[in-house]
Amino acid sequence: MSDSQNMSDEVRARLRAIPSVNELLAEWPVVKAAGETCDAVVHSAVTAELDEERAAIRAGAAPRSKRELASAIEWRAHRSALPSLRPAVNATGVVIHTNLGRAPLAESAAKAVAEVARGYSTLEYSVDTCSRGSRKEHAAQLIRSLTGAEDALVVNNNAAAVLLVLATHAAGKEVIVSRGELVEIGGSFRIPDVMEASGAKLIEVGATNRTHLGDYERAITPETAMILKVHPSNYRIEGFHEEVSSRELAALAHKHGLLFYEDQGSGALLPDDILVRGGEETTPASVAAGLDIVSCSGDKLLGAAQAGIIMGRRNLVQACGSHPLMRALRPGKLALAALEAT
Repeated sequence: MSDSQNMSDEVRARLRAIPSVNELLAEWPVVKAAGETCDAVVHSAVTAELDEERAAIRAGAAPRSKRELASAIEWRAHRSALPSLRPAVNATGVVIHTNLGRAPLAESAAKAVAEVARGYSTLEYSVDTCSRGSRKEHAAQLIRSLTGAEDALVVNNNAAAVLLVLATHAAGKEVIVSRGELVEIGGSFRIPDVMEASGAKLIEVGATNRTHLGDYERAITPETAMILKVHPSNYRIEGFHEEVSSRELAALAHKHGLLFYEDQGSGALLPDDILVRGGEETTPASVAAGLDIVSCSGDKLLGAAQAGIIMGRRNLVQACGSHPLMRALRPGKLALAALEAT
């Protein structure tokens, strides 16, 4: 038997008694909500509330009055119109919490974002030449000065930086990575997945807890383009553990005519005693060690807006900036303003 045949006369009568859409739209709380939000939001709220009312009546609930429905629609409309992205209190104990907006901006950075957001800006205009400029130059000079890198490029996050570097310099080629560094980053995205999307072929070497220099060297073939070292960022292996230093890997890569790329994850653009004592390599130290390319986050330790920073040899960084993917991965003016001010 169908639902309508199973339904009692009383339930059918209650369903027929539900006010129509037009009746509800004429109720003052709904009219008021339309003025404070918009017609489309209110119409969606009416539809959703009526669907909920029918389901409740079929389940045996008593019907609500027209006034009660109107008040519920008003509340739903206002709730729907609230921004989904709004301030929160971080009481987790995790300072840079990726689910709670990442790094709070410094006052100077927030001011820079507000000034750029309110009007026009020199995003792609050069004041020096009075002609078209490039957004790639914003913050680049500051990053070069801080790290000693020949050149720098900003993209919208560090996963984008990894994707762009691999797509530019290793698409269709092999990239050697330690098995213990095939980490999962936020949102269940994994380094192997990012590598696959770039067109590079992953070559795993070593064991989860120990990888030796010889493991990398034995994996090199004529199809190898790059050796990649990935910072685990949010976990650490201790005890029976061994990994190869960036300096040793850079020397090995250059010995075989390969590129060496280090994904530093959170990154540390400035030397910090606590980080150094904890065994963390700073970005300037990595650049000085002879790495070809380094990338890191612009917001985790640095505290700017979400961004990814690519640094290294000028020709390699410029090749990344000329890749077609750069158009999709480039940052907007608000992120650039926050990064530069920070």
